[in-house]
Amino acid sequence: MNGQALRRIILEQSKRANVGHIGCALSVAEILACLFGQVLRIETTSDPDRDRFVLSKGHAALALYAALFLQGRISRQQLDSYCADDSLLGVHPEHELRGVDFSTGSLGLGFAMAAGAALAARLQQSRRRVFALLSDAECNEGSVWETAMFAAHHHLSNLTAIIDLNGQQALGRTSEVMNLSNLAERWQAFEWRAEVVNGHDEDALAAAMNSAQPELGRPRVVIARTIFGKGVSFMENQVRWHYLPMTDREYQQALEEIEAAA
Repeated sequence: MNGQALRRIILEQSKRANVGHIGCALSVAEILACLFGQVLRIETTSDPDRDRFVLSKGHAALALYAALFLQGRISRQQLDSYCADDSLLGVHPEHELRGVDFSTGSLGLGFAMAAGAALAARLQQSRRRVFALLSDAECNEGSVWETAMFAAHHHLSNLTAIIDLNGQQALGRTSEVMNLSNLAERWQAFEWRAEVVNGHDEDALAAAMNSAQPELGRPRVVIARTIFGKGVSFMENQVRWHYLPMTDREYQQALEEIEAAA
């Protein structure tokens, strides 16, 4: 599994369903590939001690479905039902789908559930870890910082947040909507361990997410610098691709660029 394999599936399924949210899914391809290929300890989805993953930025669900498919957690038939009637594969993830532990979509709430899951693991004396993927724009939400305080207060060293720092959101550049400069320092001020990495370097991501320092007794945040729409030239850093579906011509060009870079 790698980021480019996820990107091809993202483009194929987005075009088949004629659904947007493409750019935000493309930006997290390496993060999802790294998590499901190198980080998460999930032998079976029924194991109570398996690691938990929460896609707090639920609108990037197509990247999650691609990872679950490549892992063999969902079938090709299920994947091809993306956004069809009566499908469990919607624009946002639903916990009824095998491999999805938490339904998400309302920004900020998934992160709160992740902190609760981390606290539950401690109370149950389980070795499981919890990883939550947030968007940088999601850090506009007050609930994110309430959760950050909660996790630090309870010394949830089994909790890791990953921030998809692509610099934009539905209505514009993040710096213009609500500036998030010095994001690492902000998290550190909330008593989190913070590390900034290249969000398209799977080795760097794996090293950051697998580094274990439980003796510090602090939760950890990995701030992943990414490019919105990564891999498709006409989508990169273009706000309009938060929502738009592709035309036939755009789809063909996007596929050609992904295949050329593979």
